[in-house]
Amino acid sequence: MTKVARQSKAPSDTDCGALENAFAQYQGELLGTLYYLVGNIEDARDALQETFVKCWRHKEKVAEVQNLKAWIFRIAMNTGRDLRQTAWRRKRQGLPDDEGTIESSHVGPEVIAQNNERLERVRDAVRELRSEEQEVFLLRQNGELKYEEIAETVGIPLGTVKTRMRLAITKLRESLAEESS
Repeated sequence: MTKVARQSKAPSDTDCGALENAFAQYQGELLGTLYYLVGNIEDARDALQETFVKCWRHKEKVAEVQNLKAWIFRIAMNTGRDLRQTAWRRKRQGLPDDEGTIESSHVGPEVIAQNNERLERVRDAVRELRSEEQEVFLLRQNGELKYEEIAETVGIPLGTVKTRMRLAITKLRESLAEESS
């Protein structure tokens, strides 16, 4: 009986160098995209670091990848989505009330409560969107990206971006109209 040894392709120095160079080249663009996706710079930096780690763990695949930039961005988008989902869960739990906080004397507590309720309704409505619709909506509204930029970032056709945005806005309007009735 002969045993067949399983061979795994070790990444070459060229693969490692190509990955390092590509990541260095696209780092600013990746950070900007992640910032728009997750909503703040600290989480975007965390997602960027996690993206590099994930890419590095799979560096043996670099030779097989036809479009290295698209591969890196796809990993970054998935990492950003994961981080965004955990951030939504954290926000949903809320922060503990701080009794030491001083309210502004310019705005009464009723106005603050109404604004908080309205904001929470919007957040709930956005959470109810499908993840694809959420992503396009947040990139457009929070990230202020153009539809063409969203299509390129997410890797979908421009028409799909427009359809997802239209569906997201329609669902948000319906959801918020139901709640105010």
